[in-house]
Amino acid sequence: MGTRSKLRAYFHTEYHHVERMLVQKIDFFILTFCCLSYFTNYLDRSNLNNAYVSGMKEELGFVGDQLNQITTCFTVGYVVGQIPANLSLHYVRPRIFFPACMLAWAGLTMVTAAVHSPQSIIAIRFFQGFTEATTFVGTHYILGSWYTERELGKRSGIFTASGLAGTMIGGFIQTGIHSSLDGKNGLSGWRWLFIVDGLITLPIALWGFIFFPDTPATTTAFYLTPAQKALAVSRVPPVPDRSPLSLGFLKRALSSRLLWGFVILWILAGETESFSSNALMALYMKAHPTKHYAVAQLNNYPTGVPAIGIVSTLFWAALTDYLGGRRDLVGYFIGATGVATAAMVLAEAARPAEEGSTAVVFAAYYWAGTVYACQATFFAWANDALRYEEHMFRAVVLAAMNLGSNAVNAWWSIVFYGASMAPWFRRGMWAMIAVSIAMAVWTALLSYMTANHERARKAEMAEDAVVGEEKASI
Repeated sequence: MGTRSKLRAYFHTEYHHVERMLVQKIDFFILTFCCLSYFTNYLDRSNLNNAYVSGMKEELGFVGDQLNQITTCFTVGYVVGQIPANLSLHYVRPRIFFPACMLAWAGLTMVTAAVHSPQSIIAIRFFQGFTEATTFVGTHYILGSWYTERELGKRSGIFTASGLAGTMIGGFIQTGIHSSLDGKNGLSGWRWLFIVDGLITLPIALWGFIFFPDTPATTTAFYLTPAQKALAVSRVPPVPDRSPLSLGFLKRALSSRLLWGFVILWILAGETESFSSNALMALYMKAHPTKHYAVAQLNNYPTGVPAIGIVSTLFWAALTDYLGGRRDLVGYFIGATGVATAAMVLAEAARPAEEGSTAVVFAAYYWAGTVYACQATFFAWANDALRYEEHMFRAVVLAAMNLGSNAVNAWWSIVFYGASMAPWFRRGMWAMIAVSIAMAVWTALLSYMTANHERARKAEMAEDAVVGEEKASI
């Protein structure tokens, strides 16, 4: 088959009429809700950095690395909530659980508008992290429950891009709010940002309460016909129905090489996102050695980072699907990107006042935005590798990946990317080079491991088929 024919087959999948209607419905009701949920999740999460450079630092008297300490407390809450939140999906319907968590974090976001000290934000962000804990991995679990292997990469990419859109648009929202609402009713523009972001989240939560369809095996969605419900169940591989909290299950999970393989992968990958997740470009601009940037510039210029992340995410999600699930390619690309961009910043740190230095640093941060592609592709990789495993085991692996990454990130940002280290973050740049090289090496090892696992699974299925035929002939 030629390249043009393969591209046409990839982007124009042929479905039976019933399956086409099913996919269209779950795209509309599941993917739309998940994307809007993740959009507001990142909107409510990233607004702290926008507020910080828009007057909150001065009004609340931030000193030293207090911004990073707040981020760490959010991460601790996020880590603490990972396993309980994702296990809860098996006891509380996702249609109830997801929107309820959204209502909680929307309320906490709006409460932030009333704070008078950095210490108050620390307490709020811990609980906000806890309520947001299931959004990312919980959604990947749901997507893996509804979509086939050929469909999953593109949907994972769209979902991840929606979070980056929240980060990107957050900067423009803060700029608009600062220019139109700053001082309104006695409130600073950064306080209005938290109020507006929280209000945006509420109607999306209501949408989820009404329309989210749970999983194929448990759905009671009124818009799915009985035939479509049966088809949804048949589209995903059947797995053993075992007790999720048995001692045997825990032993199998903790002794799995795949679990630890993907956890280590995401720990390394998560730290390659540090340039963007810690808002280093905004902090670089605010502490620039020779230039002063206006509030609008501090909010608008960094939006290019998630914008590039969106393009990279969608490109790599589509490409790795097109290449038959070669998710490992992203690991090699990101490894090279992390080394190159960190080296660019270190080079310019030695000549900060020279003409062109700022342009090179801006280019490095924008290029670093491409590493966001690992979110969609690596979680799709885990879903692909675990598609024939127990649903609970897949959920635990996805949760453990995020838990491990955030457990490291809780202290990593303070040690390597403290706000007081701006504008150059030299220690962080060397850490980025080290972790990028390690991730490329680990990607190769995990690729070998998952390939062996797939060969063993197919050999076992073939052996079972032979045994079945022999029994049938007796």
